[in-house]
Amino acid sequence: HKMTTGLNLAGKLAFVAGVADSRGYGWAICKHLADAGAKVVVGTWPPALKAFAKRLARKDGFGADQVFPLDVSYSTTSEIPSSLLNDRHYTGFPPFDIESVAKEVHRTVGPVDILVHAVANSPCPSASLLAVSRRDYLATSSSSSYSFVACAQHFGPLMSPGGSMLCLTYAAGQGAVPGYGGGLSSAKAQLEADTRTLAWECGRRWGI
Repeated sequence: HKMTTGLNLAGKLAFVAGVADSRGYGWAICKHLADAGAKVVVGTWPPALKAFAKRLARKDGFGADQVFPLDVSYSTTSEIPSSLLNDRHYTGFPPFDIESVAKEVHRTVGPVDILVHAVANSPCPSASLLAVSRRDYLATSSSSSYSFVACAQHFGPLMSPGGSMLCLTYAAGQGAVPGYGGGLSSAKAQLEADTRTLAWECGRRWGI
């Protein structure tokens, strides 16, 4: 069913990063944007892309015009390990790093007006902070918070002036929430701090 937001986004292009199923906030955000008149394109984790594309074909899908393979753990193609490129879950896709996707979206669809970062990943999401290794902590931070910085770096110069970048946070970024583990609480706190700084920098540099 249609969701009423009161927004009129006709003629706007929205890119939502991190949508791979119909259970997360990203899916709901896409539906709201589409209902408000925006053209919606999404960035989906490559191993989940085929199943997600089938979901979009169903009647309850929001009808995204285009789905791009995107792995926010990699800012540029040079960061992608060769072993991953040979992984069967990643083969057959065009470049899926943030820089490549930003350029491809701009080339094939146009300048983005609204960028939504709906990503939160951890190798061990149920682990207590005391049990998280340095490697897993940094991996969580990389994919859940630094990825928003990378999106700003690569999408920002290609976005429409006056556009908007948004990300999703959680109460665990400001207070203790038992069970929200794997370093995700730290990543959300970092994401909030980065967003304040990015608002200052992107606003002055690109009018975003």
